[in-house]
Amino acid sequence: MATGAREYSPAIEDYLKAIHQIAEATGGAPVQTQALADRLAVSTASVTGMMKKLDQAGLVEHAPYRGVILTRKGEAVALEILRHHRLLELYLVEELGMSWEEVHAEADRLEHVISEGLEERIAAALGDPHRDPHGDPIPARDGTVPADPSCRLADAAPNAEVKILRVSDRDSRLLRYLAERGLVPGAAVRVAAVDELAGTITLVVGGADCTLALATAGEIDVRA
Repeated sequence: MATGAREYSPAIEDYLKAIHQIAEATGGAPVQTQALADRLAVSTASVTGMMKKLDQAGLVEHAPYRGVILTRKGEAVALEILRHHRLLELYLVEELGMSWEEVHAEADRLEHVISEGLEERIAAALGDPHRDPHGDPIPARDGTVPADPSCRLADAAPNAEVKILRVSDRDSRLLRYLAERGLVPGAAVRVAAVDELAGTITLVVGGADCTLALATAGEIDVRA
């Protein structure tokens, strides 16, 4: 997937990756300034200034008060960085023995500096994998990403039997909490009860009951 991603600064790559991920989570809707500011922990003024720069570079289409969408060029860079990030996460877990709650921050730092040659060596060493340790799909060399029919665990109906597909990797405390309860990609789960008034969902995982806040269950994607 040759995109020329090294032409851009780490800050630009971070913005493009964030736009892609927010749009992915919202069904492709234009990404708002505040959503980017929250995700990247920067001011809205900083986001506005960067959006103008990305627009001038042909990486986004920016309409004031409506948000931004990635151009084809911007999407290619975002997917290249995501490929680096997710391959690095898997390599750090599989080859270096790091825990899955540690690797996100490390991959955030390394994703900007590895060469395309090293990326390919990592992919080959791992057997050209399709998912990272958190279940996120790894973009292919040609920039394609497999579609995953899934829903949030928080939206699953009582008595539904589902398998965990992916979990959010942005909070190391959450990852540690889920791992302790066996809530990892590939785990089979039955929804025992949903209490919307209390804001909780009760699950059966490996024969044991587990109650989560619905907000926590919203960070987990599942499929039937």
